[in-house]
Amino acid sequence: MKNILVTGRPGVGKTTLIKKIIKDFELDAGGFYTQEARKGGIRQGFEIVTLSGKRGTLASVNFNSPYRVGKYGVNLRDLEEVAGGAIEEALEKNSFLVIDEIGKMELFSEKFIFLLKKALESSVKLLGVIKLKDNQLTSEIKNRPDTVVYTLDRANFHLVEEKIKRDLGDQEK
Repeated sequence: MKNILVTGRPGVGKTTLIKKIIKDFELDAGGFYTQEARKGGIRQGFEIVTLSGKRGTLASVNFNSPYRVGKYGVNLRDLEEVAGGAIEEALEKNSFLVIDEIGKMELFSEKFIFLLKKALESSVKLLGVIKLKDNQLTSEIKNRPDTVVYTLDRANFHLVEEKIKRDLGDQEK
């Protein structure tokens, strides 16, 4: 499959799995992942980290924005510049694109949605994380004929890891 996506509840290890696969396969990958931003052990928001090392703030309890998910204000500028820039760069330079994640915060951005659709239609292979609860767009993505979606939980981490590695191994041949 061209597009390999992982879904699951928060905290089951989706980002950990994606990072492990990138490292284990030494993929020619570009793109980004998100991670919690903590202060004093308390989650303050979410950070965007590109595979080339650039960073931005995706959302923060301290960010004033009309775009909100719970207590977090979403930073569309960093989302579009840092994550969007990483997608554009990967589509030009890499054979794999990592998008972690296709979630509620990211889907506030029309530019992100445009780039996501462009990536799905491109020849670049996509390895990503997609939100568990569907809306129209995520349902369409999950049901594409060139896409496989694995649901991760704490019990099946290694099984899903092996399935993705098998899928990637098949693509290398």
